[in-house]
Amino acid sequence: MTDTSFSDWTAMSDKTLAGQIGAFVRHHRLEQNKTQDTLAHEAGISRSTLSLLERGETVTLATLLQVLRVLDRLQVMNAFVVEERISPLMLAKIQKEKRRRARRKQGDDTTEHDW
Repeated sequence: MTDTSFSDWTAMSDKTLAGQIGAFVRHHRLEQNKTQDTLAHEAGISRSTLSLLERGETVTLATLLQVLRVLDRLQVMNAFVVEERISPLMLAKIQKEKRRRARRKQGDDTTEHDW
């Protein structure tokens, strides 16, 4: 699609990033052989809104999500998955608090042999 590497994302302006998103949408629309009218209709947006998106202009997040859904490209949302990570110190604390052995209940004088 483009020669831009991921290390360049932070150096890009917001306008350039929006242009990259628009190029992504346009690339996948054309790859699926869909016209702007067709994709816009399927996404429930106007053709002019789709045109704005493809040119890197301001559109709503909801619009982008609708278009990505129709293009079957929602997997880009994997970049936004938040994984809960536990710190090594917290893990050590949890391990320390785990039971290490079972104990007989207090006042329970029966043993295995007293059936």
